[in-house]
Amino acid sequence: MTTLTTTPDGSAARRSAPPPSPASAPHGRRRQGGTVLAVPALAWYLVFMVGPLLAIFVIAALHWPGMLQPVSFAGLDNVRVVLDDPVFWDAVRNTAVQLAVAYYVAQRPPGHRVLRYLLFIPGLISTPAKAMVFYAALSPDGLLNGALSGIGLGSLTDAWLASPSTALACLIALDVWSGIGFTAVLFAARLGSVPDELGEAAQLDGAGHWRTMWSVHFPVIRDYVGVVTMLQFLWTLFGSAQHVLLLTQGGPGTSSTTLSFLVYQKAFIAADLGYSQTVGVLLFLAGLVGLLTIRRVFRQNY
Repeated sequence: MTTLTTTPDGSAARRSAPPPSPASAPHGRRRQGGTVLAVPALAWYLVFMVGPLLAIFVIAALHWPGMLQPVSFAGLDNVRVVLDDPVFWDAVRNTAVQLAVAYYVAQRPPGHRVLRYLLFIPGLISTPAKAMVFYAALSPDGLLNGALSGIGLGSLTDAWLASPSTALACLIALDVWSGIGFTAVLFAARLGSVPDELGEAAQLDGAGHWRTMWSVHFPVIRDYVGVVTMLQFLWTLFGSAQHVLLLTQGGPGTSSTTLSFLVYQKAFIAADLGYSQTVGVLLFLAGLVGLLTIRRVFRQNY
């Protein structure tokens, strides 16, 4: 590009502008191209992540007795119905018990170094297959009752999955068996990155194995423990419905009904979408509060 400039003596002179930097134009085009490429991912996130999240709040405010039924505005009526329903509080209690056990499992119980080899196998088996293993073991004529009868303890036999006092415990046992191996392997991998010199120095100062674990190793991997605990918390809170569906259907009565199964039951069996999504909203809020609490408890102090 050529421009005209005036010299001190009044005459005009031509001056060529410097050419544009060869690096600046491609850099601008690359930045614009990167933005364009991000649009599909952003649209996917808005439609399939943000959209359903907003939808549960909208549906929770509706009276919607089925997919093809007329819809009316319910306001807070669904919340009142849910909070007045004893089934909901039974589900809250059962979920709380599951969370307590899951939290303990996430803390590396004694013997986890051996258990990680023995119990990681369930992570390679599909959920229906694991449920069938437990069904075969816990049915009235299953392996557990057969073993008890064989050693002279026939009085202890029970219909484990059909008894209100044992159905939830059986589901918890399945959750623990399914998840403890994977959790233990994650902790073992993280502990393997802790320098051996830290533990050796603590033991030279007179600390035993337990003191070394809690006072030396645990502070180093504290943030990682928080992440694994969050994963275990979310799995128990939102993923327990599949085991309930496969083995007990929430029964007997409501003894094994959890919040995640209650969402499924009300939506697909009772066709009460408003109730279902109201429980979903409460479940979402409980998950958010739980994650923030876990993050605060396990955050690093240095």
